[in-house]
Amino acid sequence: MSLTLLGTILIVEDSPSELELMSHYLNESGYNVIKASGAKEALEKAVSEHPDVIVTDVVMPGMSGFELCRSLKRNPATQKVPIVICSSKNQEIDRLWAMRQGADAYVTKPYTREQLLRAIKSVAI
Repeated sequence: MSLTLLGTILIVEDSPSELELMSHYLNESGYNVIKASGAKEALEKAVSEHPDVIVTDVVMPGMSGFELCRSLKRNPATQKVPIVICSSKNQEIDRLWAMRQGADAYVTKPYTREQLLRAIKSVAI
């Protein structure tokens, strides 16, 4: 059992630099981080690792973050896991669409560590 008090976050991000930055912010803040570079890998890890929160990008090769959201919310094993969308798409319609797909919070890039942490804390059970 890990000693982290704040829980485990699954980060889904296809940009290595973005993935590293987010991991760094969350590790420093006391979270245990699981990384996935795409939605398919994220679906497997969400089922096997039981994260407390999932943070996902929207624009990724293969399956988008929106599609990932829908898949996670349809799966009984992952449907209760809160999802934070972290995207460069900053239009209100993108935010609304994300919520319709099952996202619990939406953060636009570029974001600060505080914005990311606030979004995660707002959805964490």
